[in-house]
Amino acid sequence: MLMKACRLVVVACLALLVASGCGSGRSTPAAGTPTTYTCCDGEDVDTVYQPGQDMTVNWIVRPGTDPAAKPAQVELTARLTGPYGDVSELKSAAGGTARPALGVVTFEAQPVRPSGAAGERPVSVIPIPEDAPPGSYNLIFAVDEGGGVVSGASVVRVAPEA
Repeated sequence: MLMKACRLVVVACLALLVASGCGSGRSTPAAGTPTTYTCCDGEDVDTVYQPGQDMTVNWIVRPGTDPAAKPAQVELTARLTGPYGDVSELKSAAGGTARPALGVVTFEAQPVRPSGAAGERPVSVIPIPEDAPPGSYNLIFAVDEGGGVVSGASVVRVAPEA
């Protein structure tokens, strides 16, 4: 009797599998991934900048997998804050474990709002004034996608021409 019941369960499962595979041929497509943006090319932060130069932040674009999807409204922001005498001083200030140093300034790029078009390479430009003091600066960048913000930071050096 147990053997007969097991066979009945197996037959019922096979029938369900066959029926589910033989539908109208339509399936619900899996939702594609959206286009994402992250900061930035390594060269952008590894370069030593001089006062009077523009720092360019070349955003990295990872295209989404659904070309028909309407891109979300995205805003990319970047700014430099500093100078700090060295990286440990910068990290202490950024982590809130030290008071902000006197003379700390901020240089900001205009927000960039990419369209999501194929091949688009958004760039933020941060003007560094001629009178910018040398030192380590905190590059703070953010991606705001419809209210959800992802941010990060990196260290950038500004030094007079050698």
